[in-house]
Amino acid sequence: MKPLPHPKADEIELVSVLSALGHPLRLRAVRVLADADECICGEIVPEVPKSTMTTHWRVLRESGVTWERPEGRKIALRLRREDLDARFPGLLDSVLADPSA
Repeated sequence: MKPLPHPKADEIELVSVLSALGHPLRLRAVRVLADADECICGEIVPEVPKSTMTTHWRVLRESGVTWERPEGRKIALRLRREDLDARFPGLLDSVLADPSA
């Protein structure tokens, strides 16, 4: 499997992060990842079909919200909390703490 493209920490843009987190399903997935070190993509929102989540995983990865790592035939994901906190201090905590989101 060829390496997946991830933006460098200094290339992460606020508009892209907010857009990625603006979708309810992606925000739900990020909340799961915030409470875990790393998860297999199919275990994060298991009731949602893989075909539906593929685009959401790509958006999260390309916006700089998540890291994806191939693990055999599966993909492991983790939140880029350090990069996001360094680039946009407090943003992730504010978004994840908002009960209306």
